[in-house]
Formats: sequence, structure tokens, C-alpha cells
Amino acid sequence: MDITIAIDAMGGDHGPHVTVPAALRALKEDEQLNIVLVGLEDTIQAELKSHKATTSPRLRIHHASEVVLMDESPQSAMKNKKDSSMRVAINLTKSGEANACVSAGNTGALMATARFVLKTLPGIERPAIASALPSEKGSTYMLDLGANADCTAEQLLQFAVMGAMLVSCVEHKPNPSIGLLNIGSEDIKGNEVVKRTGELLRESHLNFYGNIEGDDIFKGTTDLVVCDGFVGNVALKTTEGLAHMMGKFLTQEFKKNWLSKLMALCAMPVLKAFKKRLDPRRYNGASFLGLRGVVVKSHGGADAFAFYHAIHVAIEEARNGVLRRITEQLEIEHIQKDTTIAPVTAEN
Repeated sequence: MDITIAIDAMGGDHGPHVTVPAALRALKEDEQLNIVLVGLEDTIQAELKSHKATTSPRLRIHHASEVVLMDESPQSAMKNKKDSSMRVAINLTKSGEANACVSAGNTGALMATARFVLKTLPGIERPAIASALPSEKGSTYMLDLGANADCTAEQLLQFAVMGAMLVSCVEHKPNPSIGLLNIGSEDIKGNEVVKRTGELLRESHLNFYGNIEGDDIFKGTTDLVVCDGFVGNVALKTTEGLAHMMGKFLTQEFKKNWLSKLMALCAMPVLKAFKKRLDPRRYNGASFLGLRGVVVKSHGGADAFAFYHAIHVAIEEARNGVLRRITEQLEIEHIQKDTTIAPVTAEN
């Protein structure tokens, strides 16, 4: 199935120096992929030339005259930069010229612009941010990771539906298990919102495992972890900080003296394998779920390898119909309240 991805080529800390080589790699590995590089045409052309590449029927440039800065306010980006590479990439997704868009740009501006342009799916009150985290069993998906600090039980149920369909598409798991992040596994634990969410999930048609605790995230107890954006973001940043600390401590210990350096040399194959297994670049690509179009956010400091993985996430979502699956599951759960909105066209 042919897929077209619109890439905000100017977004992130490195812009075309990262987005262009990542796009070229994705095109090389997927013969049914088409890419539109959105941004300053001269700059993109120069980067393509440095990689001895040119435009083609599968790779084209769509000029956009403006760039959203990484520290720019969402309001400013939406009001003052309507021809930004970010906005134009999202517009291409809305019009159906692209099946998805990928950006490493300003998170707040990307979410605000995507929500304004694409709107939310029928039955979805708020979009949520979902991403994969490494676990003992491969990876565990988690949402929300920061878009919604306060949520109702009904909104958390919507997150569960969206996250389950994401895992189903990207990981090819037909009935992914869902865990509700809590302070204990018992049904009586947690605040009133979490308790009510548990009740709704048990009444749903989803594969609800039950309450899980923080350590279950990395055990891989469930395929998906559901929580509000406040808890999810704290958990994510805590994980990143712990990983950084462990890496720093390990390096310090191996550099202590000549004997520890020798031991490090002997352990190098194991250390390389360990680093590869936990490489955050392999998990790059956060999905903005609940919108009427596929939008994937890459880390702003991503290199080409990491950005390639974000493109891969967008391809899997678009190719496997994540929007259609979410819509269908919302109907099954009887939470598709608005039936007057026109059908989603991003995947047509």
C-alpha cells in the first residue's frame, strides 16, 4: 500500500541536516513510500545535494516560507506563521495529499496547530500523547505523556481506546492488554477518577488487565499503560533522569583506574549490546492520538537514526488505519457522541 508522509523538514534542533537523511533512508527501505519535504526549498535542495540525492516522483519538496522556532509560543506560531513548514505539513495531511505528518518541532506549537487544523475525532474530547518505552518484553506503550494534566474517567477511557488501537497497528497485536497506572493493584486503591476509570474499563470491550504500579511499566506487564498527562510526564522524565544517572555512574566506575578500564574493555561487547537495547533513539516518535489525521512528534534533538524511527511510526499508523480503528472502537464502546462530523479523509 502506497503511503505519503509529509515531513516538517525545518523542525527540531538540526532541521534538514537530520530530516533529509532520515527521509532518504526511509525511502530506500520502503518501495511503497512517498515523502514530501516541507520547508525552505533552497535549504532542502542543498541538503539533498550534499547526500547526492535529487527530487523524484517519490520525493518532492513543498516550499514553506516560515519556520516555527523551538522556543516560540504556540499562540505566536498559529497566529503569525501560517506558512510555516509545520503548518503546511499538517495542512497536507488534512487535505489528503499526505497520509501523515512528522515533525521534530516545538511540541506545544505542533499540538496546538494540529488540533486547530485537523480537529479531534468524533467522541474524543482531548488528544493525548503516546509513545513506546523499553521493557523486559520489548516495549510498552504509555499515554498520556503530558498533553492533559487533569482528566476525567471518561477521557481516560478514550485514551485507552486510542492507545490500544495504536499498539494494534504499530506492534501488530490484535488484542493488546491495558493496564491502568495506580498506587496499587487492588480495585479499591487510587483516587476517585482512577477508581471510576477502572470500572469503565472493566465494562468495556477492551482487554483490560487491571491496575498496575510503576514498576510494571518496565516489566512489560501490559502492552499499554494508561494515566493522565501529569502522572505520565512525571514518570517519563523520571525514567529519563534515571537512565542518564545510571549511564553516568557506569562510565565513572569503569574509568576509576587501570584495572576498571581493562574490565571495561573486556565487557565492551556486553556494554554495546546493553546500550543498543536501551537506545532511546529506537523508541523515538510520539503519536498525537485523537486527531483527525496522523501526527507523529520526534524529539527535537533527534539525529537521523532517531528521526527515521519517528517516520516509521507514522508509516505504520497510516498504513494500518489507526484512525479507522479508533473510530470503529469508539463506536463499539458507545462513546462516539458526535455523528454530524464528516468522515475522516486523511487515510483515503
